[in-house]
Amino acid sequence: MPTRSGPSSPSVQQSATPAGASGEGKANHKVVIVGAGFAGLFATKHLKSEAVDVTVIDRTTHHLFSPLLYQVATGILSEGEIAPAIRDVLRAQHNARVVWGDVVDVDLDERTVTSRSMGHELVTAYDSLIVAAGARSSYFGHDEFGAHAPGLKTIDDAMEVRARIFGAFEMAEIESDPERRAAWLTFVVVGAGPAGVEMAGQIAELSRQSLRSNFRSIDPRKARILLLDGAPRILGAFDESLSKKAAAQLRRLGVEIELGAIVTGVDAESIEVKSGEESRTVRTMTKVWAAGIQASSLGALLARRSGAELTRSGQVRVTPDCSLPGHREVFVVGDMMALDHLPGLAEVAMQSGRHAASEIRRRLEGDTGTRPFHYLDLGSLAAISRFYAVGQRGRVRLSGAPGWIVWLTVHLVFLTGFKSRADALFHWIISLFGRARAERTITRRQGLARPPLEARCATSAEPKSQSEPWSDS
Repeated sequence: MPTRSGPSSPSVQQSATPAGASGEGKANHKVVIVGAGFAGLFATKHLKSEAVDVTVIDRTTHHLFSPLLYQVATGILSEGEIAPAIRDVLRAQHNARVVWGDVVDVDLDERTVTSRSMGHELVTAYDSLIVAAGARSSYFGHDEFGAHAPGLKTIDDAMEVRARIFGAFEMAEIESDPERRAAWLTFVVVGAGPAGVEMAGQIAELSRQSLRSNFRSIDPRKARILLLDGAPRILGAFDESLSKKAAAQLRRLGVEIELGAIVTGVDAESIEVKSGEESRTVRTMTKVWAAGIQASSLGALLARRSGAELTRSGQVRVTPDCSLPGHREVFVVGDMMALDHLPGLAEVAMQSGRHAASEIRRRLEGDTGTRPFHYLDLGSLAAISRFYAVGQRGRVRLSGAPGWIVWLTVHLVFLTGFKSRADALFHWIISLFGRARAERTITRRQGLARPPLEARCATSAEPKSQSEPWSDS
């Protein structure tokens, strides 16, 4: 029986037998899946009818539909609509159990996974392992930027960004100094891929439409939105014609696009930008980082234990069937794998997760051969504003309202659960036709969510200076 313990002396417990395990005779094949994102969840569901015991380990209790995080951050959707509980999603899959914990070790020789949660340590044995722990924001060697320019990879990120965006308008309303008011009304989005483009477009619509009659001392429509990227055009993975159309639509919304721009510094009240030989400082209280990803640190752990090669972004170079070199029983999928220069898209994660599960199924049926993973490109979409999106698949190019209809349909289909789809559709109707934002509740704690900020506010005995715009004083 496990004992209670504190964080300094974690209790260690062997994993219990899942509900679907055989009580007598030969034990079922044990599959451990690390991560309940797109790859992990699709792999789990693909094993639903198999005689296996699946243990899903995730550091959160929810499955995250990450492509819509920007809509949580801009007040369109609630966090529950894009993040249903993993246990609820898998409630009907009786061969699967869910463990809440942060994976801290993988022993490839003993075939065990060690996870930890609230000072409790659990060791789970596996016969097959699927590692789908995803990725986090990359600051390209400048992690200190994250204290003032949060990314958009988790629900915590989205809630913090929401607090910073809506809080900026609130602070501008009570700010008497014109320069500081202008800084509060300046929003900078770093990175012009789909996430950055969608975020910039929604901040523009928020300021020009949803908030325009909400304030008395400021005009939200005068907010300045800058979209920065070091590339020569936005949406670099899209066809150039779609990139130009998306840029034109953003400019119509009032977004300033600056390309060939490299961020060299970020602090509480400004961002340093270098364009060519010219450097300048932009005063802004609100920065959002959408410029890159770094694979989970579990990739580095697996590389050390197996000798596998890592890419610069921390992805593990896997064999053609998505398995770890030298360990056919271990699969690395989704954002964590490096294979054939595949992009970090949700569809890649879904398909690679299903492929790993299929490999396990075939081996259990006696097929010891390997089948390489082949990605089926289903196209790319990016919503620029209400009723305007761009999309491509093969030679097909869509923009404007047709692109938006396809975007809406695809996202409704892939949202997990009928309730999530119904709620999302309801909120989209409110925001698209009524121009309101149903999810505008913010707290100071959300704005202070970045650990460096929390630590500074908690430890500082001195009065907060004006250079700390999110101070709790």
